[in-house]
Amino acid sequence: MCGVTGIFNLNGEPVSVVNLHKMTDVIAHRGPDGEGFFVESYVGLGHRRLAIIDLSPAGHQPMQSADGRFVLSYNGEVYNFQEIRVELEALGYHFRSRTDSEVVLNAFAQWGEKCLDRFNGMFAFAIWDKQEHSLFLARDRYGIKPLYYSQVGEKLLFGSEIKAITAHPAFKTSVDKEGLLEYFTFQNFFTNRTLYDGVQMLPAGNWMRIQLGQRAELKPVQYWDYFFKEPEQVKDETEYAEELDRLFRQAVNRQLVSDVDVGAYLSGGMDSGSITAVAATQLSYMRTFTCGFDLSSASGLELGFDERCKAEFMSNKFKTEHYEMVLKAGDMERVMSKLAWHLEEPRVGQSYPNYYAAQLASKFVKVVLSGAGGDEFFGGYPWRYYRAVVNDDFEHYIDKYYGFWQRMIPNKVIHEVFKPIWKDVEHVWTRDIFRDVFSTHAHDFTRPEQYVNHSLYFEAKTFLHGLLVVEDKLSMAHSLETRVPFLDNDLVDFAMRLPVKTKLGNLNEVVRLNENEPGSKTQKYFQKCQDGKLLLRKAMSKYIPDEIADATKQGFSAPDASWFKGESIDYVQEKLLSNNAHIYEYLDRKTIHSLIHEHLLGKENRRLLIWSLLNFEHWCCEFMN
Repeated sequence: MCGVTGIFNLNGEPVSVVNLHKMTDVIAHRGPDGEGFFVESYVGLGHRRLAIIDLSPAGHQPMQSADGRFVLSYNGEVYNFQEIRVELEALGYHFRSRTDSEVVLNAFAQWGEKCLDRFNGMFAFAIWDKQEHSLFLARDRYGIKPLYYSQVGEKLLFGSEIKAITAHPAFKTSVDKEGLLEYFTFQNFFTNRTLYDGVQMLPAGNWMRIQLGQRAELKPVQYWDYFFKEPEQVKDETEYAEELDRLFRQAVNRQLVSDVDVGAYLSGGMDSGSITAVAATQLSYMRTFTCGFDLSSASGLELGFDERCKAEFMSNKFKTEHYEMVLKAGDMERVMSKLAWHLEEPRVGQSYPNYYAAQLASKFVKVVLSGAGGDEFFGGYPWRYYRAVVNDDFEHYIDKYYGFWQRMIPNKVIHEVFKPIWKDVEHVWTRDIFRDVFSTHAHDFTRPEQYVNHSLYFEAKTFLHGLLVVEDKLSMAHSLETRVPFLDNDLVDFAMRLPVKTKLGNLNEVVRLNENEPGSKTQKYFQKCQDGKLLLRKAMSKYIPDEIADATKQGFSAPDASWFKGESIDYVQEKLLSNNAHIYEYLDRKTIHSLIHEHLLGKENRRLLIWSLLNFEHWCCEFMN
């Protein structure tokens, strides 16, 4: 796990070594175990190393191929690198290290961009081809590892983090106003925009090749995408459960390869518990980590947000060395400036608990396993999917699901919220942004199962991707590598081919609900959709207690709705109701104040909006001054 940076002067101008060092130094937290640079006239690659496999100097980067043609700066782990290495050795390649980095380098030398189809893991890398005078950038299938780029005049700047790009003196930071509108509609980015004007993220499952002297627009090329589909022949559920068990164990075991200690997050839920259970059978000594919350001032649903008791129960069962941390209202206030700097831009979710969880784990291990992906692939959010299974046609589906995913600011007030910059963004239709997520998929659906699979596709592409970006930034802030066994290629391929009935149990009942029945139907829908992950629960019941496997989904979230109008109210008012708040250069003060007061008075739960406003305010302070 590492940090990648680089400069490619497309006009042939020599690269400034000083600027390359600046770009690399600013992401030193991603790789405290070493740094390296390669500069050849108009191209320069930088690298920060977090040594996980082969800790010797043989793993130093940037790494050159034996013939000197290719130069690699790489971030990630390819878990099947040993199998690929055997294949390359049979083709005549010789290796100087035990790293997966050298396997990636030689695989590209042998197969070019087709090597990406062979990699099972997480990665983002740059390869310079001296012979062709071209730069190759690539990112893993799911987007576990980020990679950003920006073209500033004749300079192409890129890096694992945006701050590597902004460290170059040629780059001038300003807000991407269309990106800001996108974020405050979905609390996420569905396009490859960022909050920085001129900085884009290379999409997950894409590569890009840039040639010396190139004048054409940079265009990523997609080499992989999700495809959830009902199988033509449905197998027996027991057969599915046995295959899921086999693939899950294989995925966890693959991701235990390491020359340093490996631990695991243990939230108290099924996904992290199952991973810990399997990993603990392979590791003689395992540490686990949990963050809980002080609920003394919480109310309502938030009273169930602390899962420490469940985590402690499973730690005792699996005999792990367990550590936990309790977060209180003031912990959010203390960390927000650091969080904004490392996160670089607001993304999905209220993520400061993840920062503290990574900080805790990093005190004991360099690698930690996470349960991310279990919900997205196996139907962990049934109340979302059930809302959009009865549709007149695809456009009706888009309208319903788009309405659900407007997480913060509905269309009816969006022009008021963005009044200071409305002329710059009034041409943007956020529904079109939402619909474009499905641009490569068929829309001629007739069955509810097809709409559920469409929803699973959407959430893997957007929601899960946002969670992965957040997890990368906040774990690497503490020089910690996070691995996600549920995002193993074989396991994901299997999950996408499962029939919907193995994930959701009440699809027919929801379909039969009368859409025209008077009164609110919300409660009926919720009564019918407290299931999800049916097959996963069945397969994992051999590893974890029934009360954990059968429990209702619980997210990793602090009781902020209560804190924002209670213990943290002074902080909210100081940051967001102040006349000096930076956000009002872009957002309308009167409208935002009104929305915040609705939360403080208990009229509406606007915790997501308040969190995002706080994050944006701290971002402005960190990056715009």
